[in-house]
Amino acid sequence: MTDSCKILMIFPLFNAGSFWNYKETCDLAGARYPAAPLGLITVAALLPKKWEIRLVNRNTELLSDKDLQWADLVMTGGMLPQRNDALHIIEMCRACDKPVVVGGPDVTSSPPVYGAANFQVLGEAEEIMEHFITAWRRGDRQGVFEAPMGKTDVTKSPVPRFDLLKLDQYLHVGVQFSRGCPFSCEFCDIIELYGRVPRTKTNEQVMAELDALYALGYRGHVDFVDDNLIGNKKALKKFLPGLKHWQEEKKFPFEFSTEASINLADDADLLRSLAETNFFAVFVGIESPDTDTLVMAQKKQNTRRSLQQSIERIHEAGIFVNAGFIVGFDSEKGSVAPGMIACIEDTAIPVCMVGLLYALPTTQLTRRLLAEGRLFSDDDQPQSGDQCTGGLNFETKRPRRDVLHDYRTVLAAIYDPVAYFGRVRRLGRMLGRQRTHRMIRGDLRSFVRLILRIYRAGPGTTRQFWRMLVDCALHNPKALPYVVMTSALYLHLGPFSRQVIGEIDREIEDVDQGRWQAPALVPHSIEEAALLPA
Repeated sequence: MTDSCKILMIFPLFNAGSFWNYKETCDLAGARYPAAPLGLITVAALLPKKWEIRLVNRNTELLSDKDLQWADLVMTGGMLPQRNDALHIIEMCRACDKPVVVGGPDVTSSPPVYGAANFQVLGEAEEIMEHFITAWRRGDRQGVFEAPMGKTDVTKSPVPRFDLLKLDQYLHVGVQFSRGCPFSCEFCDIIELYGRVPRTKTNEQVMAELDALYALGYRGHVDFVDDNLIGNKKALKKFLPGLKHWQEEKKFPFEFSTEASINLADDADLLRSLAETNFFAVFVGIESPDTDTLVMAQKKQNTRRSLQQSIERIHEAGIFVNAGFIVGFDSEKGSVAPGMIACIEDTAIPVCMVGLLYALPTTQLTRRLLAEGRLFSDDDQPQSGDQCTGGLNFETKRPRRDVLHDYRTVLAAIYDPVAYFGRVRRLGRMLGRQRTHRMIRGDLRSFVRLILRIYRAGPGTTRQFWRMLVDCALHNPKALPYVVMTSALYLHLGPFSRQVIGEIDREIEDVDQGRWQAPALVPHSIEEAALLPA
């Protein structure tokens, strides 16, 4: 039996040029990347205590030959946008004869892609890592360990090894309360990976995680990475009073963000409880203002409601909304750009992740497109996984050029500085923050940097920024830290949107000139057609 082992955990690079990497914003705050690798440090906590563990995040630091030489075993893996680098890491390990374990959502969805790895850990790790550890100790040097989908008991999840992180490298650190989502959106892989019955940790577990972060001296932004925090409302409502008590006892050291479905707006008591606990931001998947599109995509929870009124309720509770929108659904009957732009302006949501529809592995959408013979082969598609430039990996119903033109029209409109800071200004008036922002060391320094960089962005951006800031100071000064935060995000989102528009314009030109050739389609069969819903 091997009583000791040197584990090198390597978090792969996300593809460059992502909406989510907030490069300029990180630099402004003195960070190197937005989010810490919660999955890997959770796996680290499942390993034997005698094993030595090092973590290298390739998004924040360099991986050296010495790191690999030190290790007995390498663990890596992540999401689809990390696939290229994860495969590169596996190649490096095999070249220097280091056994490598790969886990995470992408290998779980596409195991054959990672066939070069010695070991695959598929699904949630809590209840299968012990099987891997047993196999490693008895001398096995290859194997596949698979957890049943959506069945893992998350009350067995340990406190993540936050001590492995260089906490000052990140804008925020993540914790998790629940896994899974009760809805069945056609394009989403969450229900395929984690199931439709949200499973929650105990209150004591989450408090222990927050205690660990607090003991390490961390203060500031903590993100609840749940796929839908309100997926199990009953459990959440039992959890929040304890979380509020913890915050009060510690004098509110953390501000929280999360992701939730739009029906959060229907529960005034829950909204109030979240705000009192110091949640300040929530990501909501709106996808489209068109009811037919939402019904076809099986996102019916967004229908039969006024999106504007729903978002206003969340803002008035003191929580600002970031949102996701998608262009390229089959149900689009004509140009969707005017309606989407109007929706974004009417709801005053500054930060909108607008992407092209992407058929992720294992989703209902992918199975349908496969059965219809409309899915492009992976062999001819760049493995970006970023919806901003790597979407539409299928034959669209509308002409591809029209979909692309709608997309670039939306981006150009909503990330124009007049439009963006106009939405921030309206958000500043609506945001019903009751608590004053807790000043974190470095906030003032970051604000001075922001002023300088806003100035460098040009007179148009500078003028709109100051108009917004003065308006907020006069009408709702408690919202100032949050409008400043969204202004800092524009330093990334403005240039990034222009970069994407340039790439889309080149693709449109290729389509117009006949240079764009559709990739090969994946063959389909009667058996695959049977996967379609009735």
